[in-house]
Amino acid sequence: MKTFKKAFFPAVIVLSLIFVVVWQMLFSEKINYYITSVSVLILSMLPFFFSFERRKTSSREITLIASLVALAVVSRAAFYLIPEVKPIAAVVIASAVCLGAERGYIVGALSMFVSNFIFSQGIWTPFQMVAMGLLGFFAGLLFSKKHSRISLAAYGFFSVIIIYGLIVDISTILVSLGDKITLSGIIGIYAAGFSFNLVFALTSALFLFVFGEGFIAKIERLITKYNILNKL
Repeated sequence: MKTFKKAFFPAVIVLSLIFVVVWQMLFSEKINYYITSVSVLILSMLPFFFSFERRKTSSREITLIASLVALAVVSRAAFYLIPEVKPIAAVVIASAVCLGAERGYIVGALSMFVSNFIFSQGIWTPFQMVAMGLLGFFAGLLFSKKHSRISLAAYGFFSVIIIYGLIVDISTILVSLGDKITLSGIIGIYAAGFSFNLVFALTSALFLFVFGEGFIAKIERLITKYNILNKL
C-alpha cells in the first residue's frame, strides 16, 4: 500500500503532462507556451510540496536539502562550456538514494530551477524540473534498500535517456513545431536531441559509477551523525 501511494504521485505527473500537451495540440486554436509551461509546473509540483508541508520538517533537513540543491547547481555550472557534460543528474540521483523518493524529487526539481538562472529560464524550465525531479523520485524508490556501482550507473544512463530526454524534448516540440505538430516532426526532434541525451546519460553513468557510492556514504554519515531525518 505504501509503494502504491508513492507510485500515485508520478502517475499524476505523467497524466498531467499528457493532458496538457494533448489539450494544446487537439483542442486549442493556437498553442500557448506559457499556459502549457505553467500548467505542467503547477500540476507536477503540487503533490510533492503538499506532502512536504504536511509533515514536520526540521531546520537540519531543510539545510541538507538546500545544500544538496546548491551542490547540484554547482555541478551543472562547473561544466558550463561543455553543454552535454553535466553531472547534475548523478548528484540528484545520489541525493535521492539517501533522502528518499519525495525529497529526491524536490532536490531534482529545485536544482533545475535554480541552475537555469545561470543557463537561462524559458518554457523548457518546467519540463526540465519535472524530468530531473522524476529521476530523483524513482531513484529514491528503487534504491531505498540497496544499491551498487553498476546498478546506479545503469539507472543513471537509462533514466536520462528515457525519462529526462522524453520529457524535456516535449518543450522543443512545442517551440519548434508550434501549431504544425506532426509525427515526422516529433521523430525528427527526438532524433536530433538523441546525441545530447546520450552524452548526458553517459556522463551521469560515469559519475555515478566512479563517485556515486562514496558520495552516498558521506551523505548517509551526515544524516546518521546529526540525526537529520527519517527516510519516508
